Amino acid sequence: MASTTSNSFYWRGFRDGAPFVFVAFPFGTLFGVFATEAGLNIVQTMALTSTVFAGAAQFTALQLLQDQTPTAIILVSALAVNLRMAMYSASLTPYLGAAPLWQRAAAAYLLVDQSYACSIVQFEKEPAMTIAQRIAYFFGSATPVTPVWIVATYLGAVLGTRIPESWALDFALPIAFLAMIGPMMRTLPHVVAALGAIIASLLSAGVPYNLGLLIAGCAGMIAGAQAELIATRKSAKA
Repeated sequence: MASTTSNSFYWRGFRDGAPFVFVAFPFGTLFGVFATEAGLNIVQTMALTSTVFAGAAQFTALQLLQDQTPTAIILVSALAVNLRMAMYSASLTPYLGAAPLWQRAAAAYLLVDQSYACSIVQFEKEPAMTIAQRIAYFFGSATPVTPVWIVATYLGAVLGTRIPESWALDFALPIAFLAMIGPMMRTLPHVVAALGAIIASLLSAGVPYNLGLLIAGCAGMIAGAQAELIATRKSAKA
């Protein structure tokens, strides 16, 4: 019975994560094309996309490579861009922290914006889910995106510059993030966090090596936490 229940949550996660395929494919293809233009061969491109498995960090590293940035700066910048995964991990720990080590390790590898967005919304909506159900849902939400991302990267690397610019594949990145953020704007602290991050990102747009993203992320967390604290105090007084 428990296995059947976990399977149902896996397929629920799969259904929730499936729509992101429509942005993961062009996004992955664009990365493959970009990697080819940056001078990487197919083996290097696939090694990068399979090990890093984080689109924004991969694009950041390639852009800095093209600009002949020192290797240390490239690594630090990519880690800074990917630091949001640490924020995601901290957010998911109360829900997945009791899972076996191998499951947590696999979840850490598969943790991307899409799997996080689907999972945190589901876990907050149904707090009574068991650990097995949460893990099943998480893996289900990651399943559609993972192979599509890798296959799309390969196709982009093979096709290279033969993809016409008129296809405008770069539309995938903003659409993907808008699709993830929209359903999460359920409370005032969520909205305040988003607005804080937006304002900080605009103000720090000139910070070199894309470190403005890290500044914006921290600003958003601080703004959201303060809004949550104020709301809690008001509720306690009431």
